[in-house]
Amino acid sequence: MPQITYTEHDGATRVVEGNVGDSVMETAVRNGVPGIVAECGGSLSCATCHVFVDEDDLDRLDPMSEMEDEMLYGTAVDREDNSRLSCQLRLKDGCDLHVTTPETQV
Repeated sequence: MPQITYTEHDGATRVVEGNVGDSVMETAVRNGVPGIVAECGGSLSCATCHVFVDEDDLDRLDPMSEMEDEMLYGTAVDREDNSRLSCQLRLKDGCDLHVTTPETQV
């Protein structure tokens, strides 16, 4: 099972095991991880699941879609080069991830 390390903006860290095919957002919501609001439930119509992906993990992710890229301009905290929407990050077998949540999502 892939593991996701969620780091909050204040440095608190939680490691959660996820299911292959689930999103980083779904895994966070299901496990009560703070910092991911997920208002739209993963339908790519808000930006309240914004995360910063560890630089070492970026190459292992599927490329960002044009729609995700557009949605990232609506985040509460300015996007960075490693910004992604966690609803668009699908877990893969043998692919652990580390993401950091922004200070706020709204």
